[in-house]
Amino acid sequence: MIELSQSPTDPAFVQDPYPFYERARTGGPFFRWADYNLTCTGNAAAVNAIFRDRRFGREPVAPPVIPPHLAPFYAVEAHSMLELEPPRHTRLRNLVLRAFTSRRIAGLAPDITALATELVEAFPEGGFDLLQAFAQPLPVRIIARLLGVPEEMAPDLLHWSNAMVCMYMAGRTRAMEDKAVAATEAFVAFLRAYVEDRRARPADDLITQLIAAESEGEKLSTDELITTCILLLNAGHEATVHTIGNGVKALLETRTPLSALAPENVEATVEEILRFDPALHMFTRWAYEDIEVMGHTFRRGDQVGLLLAAANRDPGVWDDPARFNPARPPKPLATFGAGLHFCVGAPLARLELQIALPILFQRHPKLALAAKPEYGDVYHFHGLRELRVTA
Repeated sequence: MIELSQSPTDPAFVQDPYPFYERARTGGPFFRWADYNLTCTGNAAAVNAIFRDRRFGREPVAPPVIPPHLAPFYAVEAHSMLELEPPRHTRLRNLVLRAFTSRRIAGLAPDITALATELVEAFPEGGFDLLQAFAQPLPVRIIARLLGVPEEMAPDLLHWSNAMVCMYMAGRTRAMEDKAVAATEAFVAFLRAYVEDRRARPADDLITQLIAAESEGEKLSTDELITTCILLLNAGHEATVHTIGNGVKALLETRTPLSALAPENVEATVEEILRFDPALHMFTRWAYEDIEVMGHTFRRGDQVGLLLAAANRDPGVWDDPARFNPARPPKPLATFGAGLHFCVGAPLARLELQIALPILFQRHPKLALAAKPEYGDVYHFHGLRELRVTA
């Protein structure tokens, strides 16, 4: 197994991590990423196998030592189904899926259509940042409507979400940690009051449905409910913002014809956007026993980094994987994970993209880049700092 050094905050890597992934691929299914002191893989088969193998999971074998100043943040994380394994994960996910149904998600289509239309019709004259004008407000306002949270809270939700996800970024600082904790405490205080209000005054929203959801006589506790709402907002919103930005960038840079967003083609185009330049590049798993995967032996307690974006460009799966090709035949992606932890928000993300992108380009067929797009230093996320365009 080869060992490679590559700072995830290096400016060249931030702008284009794919050459590093291809260099790592030459050494076989696994390599050692020295900067993380972590065994990683961008091999699509290995990523898929580890996602689906119950001998790997999100919960560490040894409980981590949590510094006192981060206790409020990890008190919320302790109830996140993203970080848990069965049986707690099974219970929480089943309860959430009883509320977060395909019917409820499909019912958001008119809201997504109306909001996307409202946003694209309000674009300013001249050059502007498409992230601020479109990619950020759309998913945060939709998730606010879904949860039942007042839409005027969207700026606060956006601020809290942005601060909290910094905890997962390379090179985080104490200042970033303090902001994340402050955001966590504010978010929890708001939701605790709001949940109590919804217990007294039910409404037709997801929070009310989560309160009512019951499986085998069990319900979500208030703390579990609060964490679930935070997870749905942070995970769903952050990834969708980056995906819209990265996707529009790819469409404009490759001069993709508008026919790619026609009703009969838009689903395949969105899948290619999700494959080509996804919003999340690394996800980790712990080994729960000694296990061999494609010639590499993991010991109990070992951690492995799954490089989703690299798996999405594995030439063993995809023809000419570095080319953006909306006509590509669909195949399973690593973008939303697989197995027990497959993203519950994937159907909503896909629906938002399939509705919003055609509206954007139908209303502004001459949309063009006004400046070279630059990615933000946010690894292991991958998203633009801004997307300057003219409409």
